[in-house]
Amino acid sequence: MPTPAAPTLESVALRAGVSRATAGRVLAGYGRVSEAAREAVLRAASELSYVPNQAARSLVTRRSGSVALVVVEPVERFFADSYFPLVLSGAQAELADREVQLVLVVLSTQRERERFERYARSGHVDGAILVSVHGPDPLPQHLRDAGIPVVMSGRPYEESSTVPFVSADNVGGARTATRHLLERGCRRVVTVTGPMDMRVGQERLEGFRTELRAQRHRFSAAMVADGDFTVDGGRRATEELLARRPDLDGVFAANDLMAAGVLQALAAAGRAVPDRVRVVGFDDAPLAAAATPPLTTVRQPVVQMGRELARMLLALVDGRPVSGHVVAATELVERATS
Repeated sequence: MPTPAAPTLESVALRAGVSRATAGRVLAGYGRVSEAAREAVLRAASELSYVPNQAARSLVTRRSGSVALVVVEPVERFFADSYFPLVLSGAQAELADREVQLVLVVLSTQRERERFERYARSGHVDGAILVSVHGPDPLPQHLRDAGIPVVMSGRPYEESSTVPFVSADNVGGARTATRHLLERGCRRVVTVTGPMDMRVGQERLEGFRTELRAQRHRFSAAMVADGDFTVDGGRRATEELLARRPDLDGVFAANDLMAAGVLQALAAAGRAVPDRVRVVGFDDAPLAAAATPPLTTVRQPVVQMGRELARMLLALVDGRPVSGHVVAATELVERATS
């Protein structure tokens, strides 16, 4: 028995009662057609189980139907930090609504960077969401120079950058965390910072410093230890702070992974939390509620930020104007460490 012929664009157009060109525009997702024609074409395509030929569609639209989410970190960091999967989850949900494929790329080495740039310039993706970019990284500009739309998770390191971005209110969130420690009676507060080659690290330190001064507390470099957004980094930084300021009674960690390291170091030093030292993190990562004791933290809406990054990128791909940035509000989540 012969295999039935696969449905074609012509057969979809015939069933829908429209021209081949109109059916093509509807299924390619571009151009103007009436709502009635659009519904007729989509209904006909569904009834016939028609699947567009992506290669032919790309020739017409000059689009791949894919965008990349690019994490500029070692692979181990990607799997250790829930921030990245949460951004991915939000972006994926938004792109799925538009039937756009998400390509995940983790760049750990220079060779991987060069390979991705070649891949992107070859037309395999229509745009890129860049996450965890450090310092004056040339990658965003390289992609833009190649005509590839780019958005960034987090404020760009260089203030002169015009790359659109989505960020949490890092300064405001850090001020809230610091104020909470002071209101709980802490008088010798310290902070474990994020990487200083990222604006997120700079901004959360700025919020800590600004709130101390607003509350008429002295700020000094002895109150600060550099971290790297990892558990080990938080533990090492806290050990350094305990050696420098053994009477500390409050710690603001610039993310929850480092806050977990803070709790480890304090437990090893016999400093009970929250009886002798109060701790606040940032992110409200899944581990925060599961920590021992459960972690007070500043919540940022990471999944929603991922969706906003995808919406912003799709607007750029479509040639629509976008605002230069979106800054998401944060809120304090009080648990047992404070």
